[in-house]
Formats: sequence, structure tokens, C-alpha cells
Amino acid sequence: MSNLRARLMAAAALLFTLFLLPTSPAAAGGFAAAPTASPTFHWGVATSGFQVEGHNPDSNWKRYVDATAPTGKNDPVNDAVNFWERYPEDIQRAADMGVNTFRISVEWARIEPTPDQYDEAALAHYDDIINSIRAHGMTPMITMVHYVYPGWLADRGGFLSEDAIEHFGRFADLITQRWGGPGQDTLWVTFNEPLVFFGHEVEIGLINVADMPRFLDNIARAHRLGYEAAHRANPATMVTTNEAFLPAVTGITDTMLLNRVADALDYVGIDYYYGVAANNLTTINAAFGKFAAVRPQPEGIYEAIQHFAGAFPGKPIYIVENGMPTDNGVRTDGVERGDFIKDTVFWLQRARADGYNVIGYNHWSLVDNYEWGKYAPRFGLYTVDVLSDPQLTRRPSSGVDAYRQAIADGGVPADYHPVLPLAQCSASTIPDSCLNPPNPTGPRALLR
Repeated sequence: MSNLRARLMAAAALLFTLFLLPTSPAAAGGFAAAPTASPTFHWGVATSGFQVEGHNPDSNWKRYVDATAPTGKNDPVNDAVNFWERYPEDIQRAADMGVNTFRISVEWARIEPTPDQYDEAALAHYDDIINSIRAHGMTPMITMVHYVYPGWLADRGGFLSEDAIEHFGRFADLITQRWGGPGQDTLWVTFNEPLVFFGHEVEIGLINVADMPRFLDNIARAHRLGYEAAHRANPATMVTTNEAFLPAVTGITDTMLLNRVADALDYVGIDYYYGVAANNLTTINAAFGKFAAVRPQPEGIYEAIQHFAGAFPGKPIYIVENGMPTDNGVRTDGVERGDFIKDTVFWLQRARADGYNVIGYNHWSLVDNYEWGKYAPRFGLYTVDVLSDPQLTRRPSSGVDAYRQAIADGGVPADYHPVLPLAQCSASTIPDSCLNPPNPTGPRALLR
């Protein structure tokens, strides 16, 4: 999750209030059913290296945090929740919920601390993490770059440099051969949210807004290298780059990257967090850093699926990230994480019943983490008081039991009705969302 993404959502909410809504290419009423869904649904949890591992090496983000934390602008990252050392217990927690897919990112800065010199100890440690995921019966989903790259690459211009493409290609070859060979059922994400990645690079002062075309050109080229590397290692593997669903503007953002690499996507990765609707303009709170004041809109995940199914016909759809923040464990609207999860699963079941080829869902996140500058926004199934608890105690939220039950049952009970109020005229598609809103009384399919 990204605070920047939340602010983009707030901007979308403002556009909505001003009636500047481009129509999405996916119309709610005109979608033809996708191919039959995968027989094995991916129930997942998600993390990213810099946000949970701790013991962070020199990188673009480590430099930024080290420079801004002493000023009070940001929280120090410290050792986050120390997943680097405590991964056995966290992987066990995921397995105990019945999770069958575990998303991590591997830190390029840790693996290649100096150009062309790979750290064998770091690689061996990732071997242990990935082997533990597999040993618990889970499929690893590995993100190659989750906003973070080595400090030495930052010195060369980051992803504006030709060095980035060349070195990333070699890095992708290394990790896909090591963790994605024949017989290894690894799922891959090349770049986490490229557009938000660009925004973060602007935010931390490494590039300028005018650099967007060159940055995205290079990310598209690098994605193809990652895609090709993964398929050299295992022709049967599946690769994506995930995109944040931003109501009102996703039809435009598709053209900026996903459309350009559509032929190098085995599945479409979606990150869905917030909706914007006539009766839900709370997203504007994100513009002021009040992320937990944004009312969740779980049925928007159905609309996100509709959009991407229409925009990329024939591609399976995977919800790579979805979650709900609290402010240090508190929500003023009182929404419980367990209810949010059950409502979300309800709409995933509706989507599958309506013929959308949804193959997986990852909850962001397994544990609370460093949300790109702050520890206050908490998304974890397990909550951790990073700044005040030196023991980094993991405490289960109501989401743990709710997620465990949903996984075991392949969904929510037959008589379940969504807890949260439905949106009116969602900004996802206008006027289609007003004329044909998601139907809460329609059939549901089991997610297995």
C-alpha cells in the first residue's frame, strides 16, 4: 500500500465532485463472460521487503528515510517488524489461516549491494524464506522491485538510466533461475505499481514530473526483460506487473503502461483499496493524510474486476493487494477488519459467479508494516506496535478468524449480506455504475 496512492484516490474524489469523469472502457452492462476460472483459487497474503524485513541495506528509500526521519517528517524505519529474522513464525501464521500463496519482494539492494557483486549470504537467506513458504504448502509470489533499488543505482540516475535496464535484466535472470525454475510454481510481479513507483521517485526527490515519459519507457522495457527471464527459467510460469485501480482515471492510466505491455502479461494484477461514489466522498480525507477516515467500499473490487476484464479480455485477474487501514489500530467509523474481509470476499464470489476469471486474492498485509514514511496506517491481519513495542508482538485482528473461515469455506455463508453500505453511482464507470450497479442479490461462486 502507498500513501501516495491514497492521495491519488483523493484527487479522483475531487474530480468526481467536479463531474470530470472519463468513461472507463469496461461497461458494467456489456461484458461477455470470461473463460472458466482456475480450479485452484489463490488465497494469499502480501508483504514487501523494505516494509517488513528490517536490517535494510543502502537503497533509494533507505537514504530518503535516513534523511527525513531525524527532522520528524517521517518515522524511522528501524527494523520494521523484523521479518528478516522472524519469517518462520510469520509464514507459520499465514499457513495456520489456510493461506496457499505468500507474496514477498526480494530486495535488489540486499542481493546486489555493489554493481555485479551478488551477496551469497543474502541469496541463501532468501532461499530459506522461499523454501519455508513452499514447505508450508504455499506458492511464492515474488515481486522483483517494490519501489526500492540499490543506492549505487540511485547514484547513476535510478530508472532513468540505461544502467538500470541492463542491471535489472541480469538481476531478473539471477532470481528467476534461482527461484522460478521448472517444477517451481512461482508467480512473479516485475514492478509493483509502476505509476505509483514514479510518483514515489518524485516524492523522494530523485526525478522530476517531466521525467515521466522516459521513466515509464524504461520500466516497460525492464518489465519485458523480467517477463522474458521468468519464462526462460520456466515457460509455464505466470508474470504480471500490478496496477492500482483508481476510479475515474484508470482508463487513462491503463494507456500509460499496462496497455503497452499487455502482450507480456500472463495475468492482470490489480491493487484495490478505495472507491469514490456519490454517497462516499470520504476518500478526500486521504489528501490530508487521514487514510483511516476513508470509508471502505468493498463492492468496488467487483467494479475493478469488471474494468480490467473488459480492458484486457482473456487475461486471468488476480487481486494482488487489497486491505483497509486503521490509524494505530483505530477507525472512527468503527469498521472491523473481519467485516471488511467478509464483505470483500462476498464481492469476489459475485464476480466469479458472473463469469469473471478471478484466480486469486492477496490481503495486504499479513502484519503491520512501514507504510512509506509512517507506521500509523496499519493494514495487518496481525497488528504490531513497531515504535512502542521492542518485542514486536504480533496480535491477531478480527481479520484473522474471518480470513481463516473464508478460506476454509471457499467464501462467506450463503445467507451472508454485506455489512457496509453500498455505493451510489460509483466513479468507476459513469453512467453505467448508476444504471447497473453491482448486484448484492445475485448468485455467488465458491472460491476454490
